[in-house]
Amino acid sequence: MRIRIIFNLRNKGAILPFHHQKLVQNMLRIACADNDMFENSYFTFSGLKGQTKVGREGLHYFSKKATIVLTSPTQSFIDRVVNGLFRESHILLGNLMLQADTVEIEEAPLFHQSMKYLCISPIVPFHQVEGLNNKLFVNPLSDEFSDMLYDSTMYRMEKSGLYTPEQISSFFRFQIIPDQQYLEKINRMDKKFARIYSVIKNGEIMEARGYTLPFEVLAAPEVQEFIYHNGFGELADHGFGMLDIPNFKPNKAPYIVKDSTTQE
Repeated sequence: MRIRIIFNLRNKGAILPFHHQKLVQNMLRIACADNDMFENSYFTFSGLKGQTKVGREGLHYFSKKATIVLTSPTQSFIDRVVNGLFRESHILLGNLMLQADTVEIEEAPLFHQSMKYLCISPIVPFHQVEGLNNKLFVNPLSDEFSDMLYDSTMYRMEKSGLYTPEQISSFFRFQIIPDQQYLEKINRMDKKFARIYSVIKNGEIMEARGYTLPFEVLAAPEVQEFIYHNGFGELADHGFGMLDIPNFKPNKAPYIVKDSTTQE
């Protein structure tokens, strides 16, 4: 399930850091209020989207509303997070004061052997691999980049318990095709599509290299569905690897916020 959580912004002009995934993750963890569920669920999320202006210290938010996209295959996890957010009269996210307003369910796309994607949040192809520096740059046009994401995806799919060993073995067709024109344009403009990000994992501050670029994935529809709903690459539960589909405008339905007293 993929949802859009829409917040009222109570203090327009307040600032968030450019990369604020750690703050969003902590907000979702507190809302979930079940550390075991939070640590063992598959999910990913976007940063806070709204009308912003870039400042020296980060992003100034000026819109009345702001949105976070959250996706997970586990309905009970989504329910618990949403109910936790709506229990609070206000939520502090960095310097922003938010209040949960409404939630929308996004219609899932049809998945095919070939799918084009955009990055809502950076993709981390590898992390904590023995013999590799977490900050190592890997050319997205190389086979190594595609192989790393394949290994990460197959490991996560197998670990999820949703697929048989026979199914995992059948998902051997896999290729990442980055948008080469985009990469050439970014290089000409002397801009970066790969940056170093800090993450807190098991109480330890670590670094990871994330990539933000459009690309095509050639893979089985089941694999396409998995990376869309669970995040692509490593550190998905830290807010990395969230994908969007260009020119796809999903239908939206209201998510009914259940009375928490009826939840087990």
